[in-house]
Amino acid sequence: MSPPQRPLVFITGASSGIGQALAWRFYQAGWRLALVARRHAEMQAWADQQGLAPERYALYPADVSVTDEIVAAGQACLQQQGLPDVVVANAGISVGVDTAEREDLAVLARIFATNNIGLAATFHPFITGMVQRGAGTLVGVGSVAGIRGLPGHGGYCASKAGVISYCESLRGEMRPHGVKVVTICPGYVDTPLTRQNRYGMPFLMSPEAFAESAYRAILAGVRYRVIPWQMGVVASLLRALPNAWFDRLLVGRPRKHRQSSQG
Repeated sequence: MSPPQRPLVFITGASSGIGQALAWRFYQAGWRLALVARRHAEMQAWADQQGLAPERYALYPADVSVTDEIVAAGQACLQQQGLPDVVVANAGISVGVDTAEREDLAVLARIFATNNIGLAATFHPFITGMVQRGAGTLVGVGSVAGIRGLPGHGGYCASKAGVISYCESLRGEMRPHGVKVVTICPGYVDTPLTRQNRYGMPFLMSPEAFAESAYRAILAGVRYRVIPWQMGVVASLLRALPNAWFDRLLVGRPRKHRQSSQG
């Protein structure tokens, strides 16, 4: 299959972790890649190391939390590679917050700018084209943490709950036009984002195992999927747990590291 005939996937947060693992899984399946991250050098080094064919990928350095940058990256993709078949809004940050600390309000704003506004801005350049074409898939990466609020984790939990609700709303808007919206909620995946966690991480997955499950879910066009399935069971139980029981369950649970405590 010649490069222009190959399907195209646009992935943010592609310099490490699950974004990079997803990029490799799509590439192995024959897709062209449009990869976005702040760290262009890391993306290029990975592409070189993997031996990606130059005609099958392009890199777009952008900070997803800066709306003009991520929109410009999407527009550059349209001009250079065409309209993607799949857009994966994966970029996200996870930092603990303490509302009593004035400096953490700025941290909270950065989390929302990246995880929520950045997600919408990632989708924005492609929606009109997908609607006109009558096909396409928009993928929002949420988290099991978006199911219930965890102590010290309010910014991340709130942002991922926002991702889940936003994608649900967008799915209803896009359905009449043939555009699918998929919400993927990872449990614990072994990435730089999770390695500083100071609490237990049940059913921890490798990025490669997550990418395989996510790839299959995206191609199947599922509406909502928790990965791994065991965390889906846990998420269902947490959602159904009465508030009083949930509160008692979390007594003494370690808080997530705040930005100022990460050194």
